[in-house]
Amino acid sequence: MAFDGLVMAAVAQELTSGLVGGRVEKIQQPTTHELILVIHTREKGKQRLLISADARDARIHFTQASHVNPLSPPIFCMVLRKHLEGGRIRSVEQIGLERILQFTVDSRDELGRPGEKHLICEVMGKHSNILLVDPTTNTILDGIHRYSHAVSRYREVLPNRPYLSPPEQSKFDPRKLTEDQFREILMSGDIDLKVTDIFLQRIAGVGPLTCRELVFRAGLAVDYRLEHCGDYELTQLWQQIQYLGELLEKGYFQPTLLLDRRELPVDFSAIDLSHLKFFKKETGSISHVLDGYYRKIIELRQLESFRHSLLQTVRKEIGRLKKKISLYQKSLASAEKADEYRIFGELLTANLYQIDQGKEARVQNFYDPAGTETIIAMDSSLTPSQNAQEYFRKYLKAKNTRNAVTQQLEQAESELNYLDAVDTALSQAMYQEDLKEIRSELEEQAYLKPKIQQVKNRSQKEKLRPQPMSFLSSEGFTILVGKNNKQNDYLSLRLASEDDIWLHTKDIPGSHVIIRNPAGEVPNQTLLEAATLAAWFSKSRQSGKVPVDFTLRRHVRKPKGAKPGMVIYDNQQTLYVAPSEELVDQLAAKKD
Repeated sequence: MAFDGLVMAAVAQELTSGLVGGRVEKIQQPTTHELILVIHTREKGKQRLLISADARDARIHFTQASHVNPLSPPIFCMVLRKHLEGGRIRSVEQIGLERILQFTVDSRDELGRPGEKHLICEVMGKHSNILLVDPTTNTILDGIHRYSHAVSRYREVLPNRPYLSPPEQSKFDPRKLTEDQFREILMSGDIDLKVTDIFLQRIAGVGPLTCRELVFRAGLAVDYRLEHCGDYELTQLWQQIQYLGELLEKGYFQPTLLLDRRELPVDFSAIDLSHLKFFKKETGSISHVLDGYYRKIIELRQLESFRHSLLQTVRKEIGRLKKKISLYQKSLASAEKADEYRIFGELLTANLYQIDQGKEARVQNFYDPAGTETIIAMDSSLTPSQNAQEYFRKYLKAKNTRNAVTQQLEQAESELNYLDAVDTALSQAMYQEDLKEIRSELEEQAYLKPKIQQVKNRSQKEKLRPQPMSFLSSEGFTILVGKNNKQNDYLSLRLASEDDIWLHTKDIPGSHVIIRNPAGEVPNQTLLEAATLAAWFSKSRQSGKVPVDFTLRRHVRKPKGAKPGMVIYDNQQTLYVAPSEELVDQLAAKKD
């Protein structure tokens, strides 16, 4: 993340043009760390300004997102309302090239007397804060994060304490540097350091991403070291510092948002990032870039939090089942002696006339073709006949145990296979809606208590119909892939026709895959591509070769009472394919 002084300069420029002269109509504090200021201007009407002092997401920008406010506003929000609501913004000023923005607001007190207040926003990672300061006395009226000297030796943020700016970093402003000063700064550094590290340490307003971009634009590798710099390299680097100073003076910012292949945010900057060529770039105002980046980042965190809570439930059940299966297997091993008990009982019964009461009996084993002698342990307090009956009793008990445990073991193993499939679907889910479908499935299977009432409206049910992933093979065939067990059932048992080709990884949890087959025959290339999709959307995504079964949809059926996604099939053939994310992207791009 690159909220550096350069980004703050771009924000200051945008807020100056958009807010100066505007009236503060409403102040809200939706979370412990965030403020929303609704500001009305003649030119642009109402605008929503978000200010965050969150340790991970500290920032300031216009926003279009809506926020849920607490029923009773926090104390800091009440203080701001008292001093700022109804006031007009006189100026927006960045302090040097630091990540500090100061709003000067003209307002009136309870008696109607005019006054001036400073709202100071410090975007500094875990030290971020938002403070309301009275400039006439330089005292803090309040801060969104209060702390005393017990937390910070440098300053206190408490009401009626003097305001101290964060300590200066003793860096050089690129707008005021001469070439000689620049060369002196570089050559006074450790020659073993990278040029980017020296820029970061000595040049104000630049973060790691901006430093790499400046070095790249100078025609050098981003990891270029100072020891390799000659006069030519120093001249090229100086030209980039000049460019940076001119950009800051004239405000020629180029806000850029970097996205990966899945449209997920990677980073942002106030300038174009030409050294990062393998990412999609989205441009716009600095607020558009920041709002888009943080909105997606927060959505991703919510997605991961939701995923984690569901995985906890599923993996707890998987652990419980594994323990249960282990106990069943031990019971089954003990019950395997059932036939031995029956044979002992029959041998004792057949030889009662020649066996004396005691601790053991030696009899000929007529079940053994060699007719060997078998020693049978007996209870000396019982007669031989009673010992035979005891062995028959043990035989019946072991036999009944074996039958019951075998059935219970099969059920537990089936449930474990089902939960493994749920675990795989959760791990690979990319969107909130996918996780909601899986949660709904877990509620239906009684692993979770329902949170949402059942949908009764027919139109709402239509909207909730599963939406499997859709791909287009290189030969033009539609390939559908289920994202979870409920989608697998819908895809295989309702959506697919009997002549479609059905694919699934062999004995491995994963997605059901359908090749729509209106022509009656599927080419080998399409079959291989569909099998590769089945391998990628399975638990064996990271394997080298994955077995994938395929058959006609008519040969797939669901046993009575089986859990979602569980089917049986026959007449299958097996392909061995390597999972390929690149192929997934290619087939998805074809569909788009």
